[in-house]
Amino acid sequence: MNGADPDPVGNASGSPVPAAQRIVEVPLGARTYLVHIGPAARHELAAVISRLGASRVAVVSARPPEWVPDPGVPARFIQIRDGEAGKTLAAVAALCEQFAEAGLTRDDAVVSCGGGTTTDVVGLAAALYHRGVPVVHLPTSLLAQVDASVGGKTAVNLPAGKNLVGTYWQPAAVLCDTDYLRTLPDREFVNGCGELARAHFIGCPNLAALPLIEQIEASVRLKAAIVARDERDDGPRHLLNYGHTLGHALERGTDYRMRHGEAVAIGTVFAGRLAGRLGRIDDARVAEHREVVEGYGLSPCLPVDVLPEQLLTLMRRDKKTLGGFTFVLDGPDGAELVRDVSEDLVRETLAAMPRSDQSSPRAAVRDRRW
Repeated sequence: MNGADPDPVGNASGSPVPAAQRIVEVPLGARTYLVHIGPAARHELAAVISRLGASRVAVVSARPPEWVPDPGVPARFIQIRDGEAGKTLAAVAALCEQFAEAGLTRDDAVVSCGGGTTTDVVGLAAALYHRGVPVVHLPTSLLAQVDASVGGKTAVNLPAGKNLVGTYWQPAAVLCDTDYLRTLPDREFVNGCGELARAHFIGCPNLAALPLIEQIEASVRLKAAIVARDERDDGPRHLLNYGHTLGHALERGTDYRMRHGEAVAIGTVFAGRLAGRLGRIDDARVAEHREVVEGYGLSPCLPVDVLPEQLLTLMRRDKKTLGGFTFVLDGPDGAELVRDVSEDLVRETLAAMPRSDQSSPRAAVRDRRW
């Protein structure tokens, strides 16, 4: 990525060119908020901050300062970096210290600008500082726009596992500016498609045929509907974890060489194979899992240097594990949480997965359907 303004259609004055946007409501009573999706959506920031009544903000960004529009109030810019290595309690503590140095009060606000790891870390810091200050997300990656920035989950990693320390803190607004996506390298763009591939099996089939803005909107609407029914993972929100149990293990097992969406895509193929072995779906539906993943340019193959026993150990530590192995699996009535899956069956299914010695998916250059 470079430091240029990511809006290729902005005029010389920097003012946004009007463009159609999609707006999705996340209905949570008094905490209801809007997700703006489309070109120049980031320019809604000043209006959002004004509605919040904040007199100052802290802007925490993994992108250059010029990528964040004027919030309309005095702002402290804090530079961080995207990446799993930065998802730590130490990073959250450092942010809270800087919020205090900036004089932020509970009536002020925090703005995040970056990928999914940034929305996670900044969201958790906002949730903890003064026991909660409003946060507005400006997600700049496809993965963050279709999933990570929406729904209120915030978390950081421990050496023992991914996302083991966190809380629920809903944003005040999410501004999914699709102009940011034009800056993404091919691999990072395809990485975000891992969450779109997963959505095919939990309520959003055939997304790949739609223009990109409609894919993002459909994915956000699906997540908003599920979160509205189950904000804190007590029921149907488990559906959003489709492909994630193995996916998180793959991230940890490769020391995060494999990116989240890439790992979730492989986890989705595995979930289809496991559901087939359990007799929950037929062979055609099992094959569909691989076809959807490959259709997005993602690899369906386990890396050759990560062994089944290592993945089993990591999956036992998964935060969703309840007793035995627990997975979200497809079935005759759609995806659902399946508990106490036989360890032997999981091991056999892993052993039968296709493998590749590639260090990353093919990352095919796809028509991004702007």
